[in-house]
Amino acid sequence: MPIILLGDYESFSRLHIPLFLEQVSAGFPSPAEDYVEKTLDLNELCIKHPAATFFVRVQGESMIAAGIYPDDVLVVDRSLRARHGDIIIASLESEMTVKQLHLTPLPVRLLPRNSAYQPITVEGDMVMEVFGVVTNVVRSLKRGGQS
Repeated sequence: MPIILLGDYESFSRLHIPLFLEQVSAGFPSPAEDYVEKTLDLNELCIKHPAATFFVRVQGESMIAAGIYPDDVLVVDRSLRARHGDIIIASLESEMTVKQLHLTPLPVRLLPRNSAYQPITVEGDMVMEVFGVVTNVVRSLKRGGQS
């Protein structure tokens, strides 16, 4: 699953958006304007280590069972040490990919989250570098039946 680098956190400005503390009803609507308590900056919500964060856009469908779809934007933190089960951005033989990291049992494997794709086993003299851990997914919802 190829990815496209969009930039790092430092190149984006802060934008404070109203945050309603009242939960939204999926049933009968209620007037929520009375419940605005503070603002929320999506950077603060999604980014814990600004200097080590970058964004990539997803191409391909190998991670759809993990909720990662084509054209999604991934928030990636380079400062986190990748652990077993994390979804990571890795360079494998100079090709960037997003996969789930499996460290045990050995050998190390990069697992797709779509049964139509095969796991990648990292063995021998293969060169793999972890670029960061995916911490959030940003997705635009389609409107009115658009695809």
